[in-house]
Amino acid sequence: MKKIKLPQAAKLTSPNPVTVVCTKKPDGSTNLATVSWWTYLSFNPSMIAYAMAKTSYSGEMVRNNQKVIVTVPGAEIAEAVMGCGSTTGRTTDKASEFGIELVAVEGSDIKIPAHSRVAIQCSLKEYHEVGDHYLYICDVEQVYGDETEEALFAWNGYGKVAPAKQGE
Repeated sequence: MKKIKLPQAAKLTSPNPVTVVCTKKPDGSTNLATVSWWTYLSFNPSMIAYAMAKTSYSGEMVRNNQKVIVTVPGAEIAEAVMGCGSTTGRTTDKASEFGIELVAVEGSDIKIPAHSRVAIQCSLKEYHEVGDHYLYICDVEQVYGDETEEALFAWNGYGKVAPAKQGE
């Protein structure tokens, strides 16, 4: 083995699960942000965590509203998911810009992509500074799933998203 940098390790550990973090903007619309750094923390009580850059507009919305829905996007919106990860929601309506159909989730005013395999509705418990990111720790309120949607994964150090069987 030889010494490598952490971003190189990310390539070697591919694939990584991809999520779309859905938050409510001040005008009531939904913002979408692509995130690959997330995990289950606890099943009892149900908790998840994800990391976002400190400058993230979605992170700002979560800190303000204390609500978020973390979704595992379906393969049908793979190209749009990449776009959501490289554009700011501060000045862009990502759903319109990338042609993502949004649907309502029972008990929430935050919408999610229609092509989602899993949607995890959460309230923000706390967040912590971790280098150039914040780690968001969330209490899970409700979980929805659709087994007919094929999940996306990040490949090549987050350079591409594709289903696991196609990502090689």
